[in-house]
Amino acid sequence: MPKPPRVYSSPAIVLRQRRLGDTDKIVTLYTANFGKVEAAAKGVRRITSRLAGSVEPLSHASFMLAHGRNLDIITQVQPIETFQPLREDLTRLSHALYAAELIDRATEERSENFALYRLLLDALRRLSQEEQLDLVLRFFEMSVLGELGYKPELQQCVICHDPSKSDSRFLSAQLGGIICDDCRPPDVTLRAISPNALHVLRLLQSSSYRDVAELRVDRELADELERHLREALHYALERDVRSATFLDTVRRRLRPLQSSGSRPAP
Repeated sequence: MPKPPRVYSSPAIVLRQRRLGDTDKIVTLYTANFGKVEAAAKGVRRITSRLAGSVEPLSHASFMLAHGRNLDIITQVQPIETFQPLREDLTRLSHALYAAELIDRATEERSENFALYRLLLDALRRLSQEEQLDLVLRFFEMSVLGELGYKPELQQCVICHDPSKSDSRFLSAQLGGIICDDCRPPDVTLRAISPNALHVLRLLQSSSYRDVAELRVDRELADELERHLREALHYALERDVRSATFLDTVRRRLRPLQSSGSRPAP
């Protein structure tokens, strides 16, 4: 890929940030035009900084950057979306941080992929508005797997390729799809998959989000879908998404409160 000019610009979503010295931060962006970029936000930790609010994780803005000796430098930011509902609701925030980290861990620097940028942007917008947050993430995860070239085979057994055995009861993340009873390998870990979960995974893979949003998924099925897709992502990325632990912690804390009708203390 040709190197961008000395000064360049692109819409981008802030994936994360970390401290650099006493007053600066390193900001990881996922840009529409250049893929993932790490850049320095100079002076952003000063109270008077105009950049501070625009380089917070999950911000969507138009960034102007200049090539530096070691790191590119953020020179100007024009905010586009702050996704304020994500910052006001811990459940929405935990889901959104997971989505951002998934893109961060799934991509290399300077590898342009507008489709992934669009998937993340759509996911953050939906997580700001929709009520079925887990379903938003499942659609996002399945779409990311497809974009990365790890689309699970859900229509036929991945070993015998017999489409008449599409009602298989086992799924292998390692082999990348469903396994029929006749082909169960003795040395591969298989997960049992329910007919309902297989049906929903196929919809996630082949339907638009508008169609998927019509589904009503109970807690047991939602948990099963999450297990299957997290395992598929683990094999694709060869590592876990650490924000999943935060998401799970928030969920465990809030479920008893939601069941009793109580609200968490601010």
